[in-house]
This record gives sequence, C-alpha cells and structure tokens, in this order.
Amino acid sequence: MSARTAAAVAFVADPAPAAEAAPLLSVVKGGARVAETRAEVREAVRAARAAGKRIALVPTMGYLHEGHLTLVDRAREVADWVAVSVFVNPLQFGPGEDLARYPRDLPRDVELAFGRGADLVFAPSVEEMYPHGEPRVTVVPEDGMAERLCGASRPGHFRGVLTVVAKLFGTFTPDVAVFGQKDFQQATLIRRMVDDLDLPVAVDVAPTVREADGLALSSRNVYLSADERARALALSRGLRRAAELFAAGETDGGALRAVLRGAMSAPGVEMEYGEVFDARTLAPVARAVPGSVMAVAARVGRTRLIDNAVLA
Repeated sequence: MSARTAAAVAFVADPAPAAEAAPLLSVVKGGARVAETRAEVREAVRAARAAGKRIALVPTMGYLHEGHLTLVDRAREVADWVAVSVFVNPLQFGPGEDLARYPRDLPRDVELAFGRGADLVFAPSVEEMYPHGEPRVTVVPEDGMAERLCGASRPGHFRGVLTVVAKLFGTFTPDVAVFGQKDFQQATLIRRMVDDLDLPVAVDVAPTVREADGLALSSRNVYLSADERARALALSRGLRRAAELFAAGETDGGALRAVLRGAMSAPGVEMEYGEVFDARTLAPVARAVPGSVMAVAARVGRTRLIDNAVLA
C-alpha cells in the first residue's frame, strides 16, 4: 500500500492479523476496499462476479459532494457491488486549465464513498492509468459531437474523457456505469462510444443535484467566493426562465436561447454558451420539443461552470 492510500484508509482501517489481510487490496471496515492498481481492481471484480454480483462503476475525479454520492446511491439500486473511481485525469485538461489546483482530498473521498455503501474505491496514480504515456488510440465521434458546446472551448477535452472512461470500462468490465446529468454532453458521448464499440455496459444517467437555491453541485464550486456564488445563480436562473417560457407554449429555439443568454449577461458572469439542442445529436434545434436540452456554460471569476435542463 502506498503512503497516499495508507493515509486515506488509516481512519477506517480494521485491525487484523497480517495473515488475514488480502494479498492485493487494502481492506477497510465492512469489507470495503481501496485499490491503487488495475490488477487489484481485476482481482476484486473477479471475486464479486464469482459471488454472482452485478457490478456498477461510478467514475469521478474526486472531491466528492452530494451529487457524486447520489450516483453511488443510484449504483446501489441497480447493482450488487459498487466501485467508485477517483482520478483527476490530466488528458481532459487543456493548457491553462485548473489541473494543478483541482480540489483533491482522497481521505475524505474514501470516507464519503464507503459511507454511502461503495464496496471499492479505485485511486490510481497517473502512471498506473497511463503506464506507457498518453494513449495514442482513442475513440471520438467524427461528426462534430465532441467539438460542440463544451468541446468548442476545450479542444481535446472529450478525447481525454472518452480515453479514461474506455480504460476504466476495460479494467472494471462493469455491467452498469452511472454518470450525472450535469455533464450531459459527456454522458451522451459515452453512450455513443458504448454503442459504436458494442461495449457490454449500460450507461445510467442520474438527475443533477442542486443546492436549495438552484445552484448545481460541482467540485469546482469550492473556488467561488460568496459574491461569485451569488452571481453563479445566473446559470440556473436562465434555465428556469426558459423552461417556464417553454411550458407556456414557446418553442422557438432562438427565443429560448435569448432567455438563457440574457440571464448570463449579468455583471461578473462571462457567458461561454447558451444553447438548445437535440439530446441525441447535440445539434442546435430551430424548434424545441419535449426532450430537447437546454445547456449553459459561463465563467464566474476564474471558475468555469456548466448546467443544463431537459425540457418536459
């Protein structure tokens, strides 16, 4: 066990004779485990499958919050054995983005994940995930889906996302993987990759979790000052106003976009996009219908935030 993982599990470790310790995995309370290597994961997955268990994976970049934990709850509903991966993936960060300062707290993540019933936390190093350096073979749709919306301002971002998710799927071979709706474009691209490659994993997307005032939960919210947090409500406010307009009968995509973008014209909010699009193709729509998606992205201070809503 590395010093990093030892620190993460020290506060929950059960004292046990050395002879009873698992040969590969660090064992913590209730039989839950922390793994640092793909070999450890495969050993744990083999044992779970041998016991007839259905496997669920919740991929995260850590610094868990209630939004992540509801994904763990959902995974427990649809599977018998749940793993949470905690990995800040450098491939999905571009130059000048917040890779170095992205919030990290593995001990806290382990405690929270196990507190919600996860059976394993996978916390690999960059070298473990990419032992031969950056992978040269990745799967990104060629029809522009990865270049729209967030992909327009973050070139290569979804290449990194799909690379690490494909590697996690290969390591865990899960029956189901659970993602959050807040990252709608990400979930759509992952579904596309699964379909294109005939991967035997179901992609389950759970609803966005929000604060009482409507702000979507995000690990990056920790960056916001009190004033910036108040300004950040422009994103959810725009989505709410546009959804109300649609419910009142407005279907013109341009009118709905104008509402989204108008809400994000507030002082201290630097809009990146406000869009209404088809849920399957991510292409802009001229007329919104039930199931169309509204999405927004903006910078508040130094913090980039995203949010979305599906029209009903």
